[in-house]
This record gives sequence, C-alpha cells and structure tokens, in this order.
Amino acid sequence: MIKNDLFLRALKGETVERPPVWMMRQAGRYLPEFMEIKAKYDFFTRCQTPELASEITVQPIRRYGMDAAILFSDILVIPQAMNIEVQMKPNFGPYLPNPIRTQQDVDNVIVPDVTEALDYVYQAIKATKEKLNDEIPLIGFAGSPWTILCYCVQGQGSKNFDKAKKFCFTNPVAAHQMLQKITDTTIAYLKEKVKAGCNAVQVFDSWGGMLAPDDYQEFSWQYIQQIIDALKDDAPVIAFGKGCWFALDVMAKSGASALGVDWTCSPRNARYLTGNNITLQGNFDPTRLYSSPEKIKTMVTDMINQFGKDKYIVNLGHGILPDIPLENAQAFIDAVKNYKA
Repeated sequence: MIKNDLFLRALKGETVERPPVWMMRQAGRYLPEFMEIKAKYDFFTRCQTPELASEITVQPIRRYGMDAAILFSDILVIPQAMNIEVQMKPNFGPYLPNPIRTQQDVDNVIVPDVTEALDYVYQAIKATKEKLNDEIPLIGFAGSPWTILCYCVQGQGSKNFDKAKKFCFTNPVAAHQMLQKITDTTIAYLKEKVKAGCNAVQVFDSWGGMLAPDDYQEFSWQYIQQIIDALKDDAPVIAFGKGCWFALDVMAKSGASALGVDWTCSPRNARYLTGNNITLQGNFDPTRLYSSPEKIKTMVTDMINQFGKDKYIVNLGHGILPDIPLENAQAFIDAVKNYKA
C-alpha cells in the first residue's frame, strides 16, 4: 500500500483535500546533487546504471517531497533497443548518425525482446521502489510513437521536424510500419515497467503539436490510443500531447486516466474541451518559475482555483528548466501543499 496515495486518487477522479503535485523533469538538471552525478557519468551511463537512475529519481523527493516520483530515464532508450544508434552530445542533444529515411531502413529496424534489451530500466525501477519504500507512487514513461519517429527520421532535435513530416507524407506506408514497430515495442516496454513496480505510466507526445489536426490523428493519436488500450487495465495512463489542445476532446474519450495540458491552453478551455469528465494535469509555464516565490505562490493558487482541486494534478506545462532557482521550485511545491479550498 502506498502511504501517500493522493496522486493515485486524483487519477481515479476521487475527491481530495488538495491536488497532488509533481514536476516534469523533476529528476535532473536544476538540482546541484544531480549535477554532481552528471559531472562523473555520461548521459546514457546514468540511464543504464540502475543505482544511478534510482538515486537521481529520488533526489527531488528528498529535497521537496513531491506526491509522485518519475523514473529517471529517456524516451530514446526505445530506439536504442530497436537497434538504432542514439548518441547524446553535450550542448547539442540527441544525435542519431543513421536516420531512418527509406523502406529498407524501416525493414532493418527490429522489435526487440524488451525484457532483455531494457532490463536495466526494470532493475532501476526495483531499486527506486526500495528507496521510496511505498511512501509515494512511481511513474514510468515513454515517448509517443510519433515523437520517437521524429528523432529517428530527423536524426536530431528540430524546430519543425520537417524531414520527419516529409517522410510521413511522401512515404506513408513505411512511416506507418515504423510507427507500428515503435508502438509494439513501447507497449511491451510499459507493460514490463508496470510489472517491475511502476504505479502509473505517462506517454509524452512532445512533438504532437507539430502536426495539423487531421495528420495528428493519422500519424500520432491512433498509436497512442493503441498504447492506452493495451495498458489501461494494468495501470493508470496519462497522455500528454504538447501543443495538442485541438485533440483534447478525442483524448478525453480514450480511456486514459488523465491528460496533460501545456500552458497555451487555459484551464477553462481544457475543462470545456474535455467535458469536465477526466483528470487534467498541468499546466504552469516552466519559465514562470523565474518569477519571485511570492508571485509563483499566487499564480499556483489561482491555477488550482481555475482547474478546481478535484480531477486535477498540479504540474508544469512541460519540463523544468536547468537554471530555475531552488527556492522557486520549492515555492511551486509549497503553494500546492498549503492550498486550502
């Protein structure tokens, strides 16, 4: 039994005394204790060493006491497991030296045995669960198939993922085959994460907002729907599509337990578009954490009032930034913990 089950209760839509709070990318680069580990080990060593990944996961919990932990990992462990080389270059980000551009490239991609290829992730979950000692729930995550495809085809980050979109629009058969391979791998991966101890899972569609609404349904959402259908009986699923407010009505009928919302959609519109019948998560602008602690507390309280305290999980509208002052992150968490309806 999880001692602080506020997060899990909010996912079920139960009445709570205050909404739960956690922050996307909370395990990482804004924390000095994380930077100490980063100075000693490269990125994928941190991901692939269970003791390091579990330590990084619990660091923000020790410091701030969030209501949920999210496993330190990366969405690009999936293409790595599928035999696609992924490098993490300092001051550049992800780099894939052999991007997927042809039917032959797609044919060469494997759907791996995730129990073998990604065993280090499940070991990290078990190590993390020991450290958490059932105090709070642990979230596992994966990138959406579309977001993974964006990196696999583009070969790196991008402002518009033009090469990824071109591949989908000029070679849709190969694109859908690739998306299905990613989907099958992701479903198996998330199922194993739940078996290893994750209490909920989140699907990050970071680049969903790059697509027009019809293209979103074709190249992204239908694959996320497959993941939700496969996982929802095993654990609660949170779907987060950055810039995808236009799909919230469809997402709300998906069987997901919650939907993430970014800061470009107001709480009122998010509730309206989802018919007010699903838990929402978000949507504080991460750059607003540069504001004074007093301002942050006022804005967070206002945000909760707008969403309503029930069927709501307080979070950022995307990941926390690397140079946010520690006391400002503290102000964000404290504002939620001290919330009175």
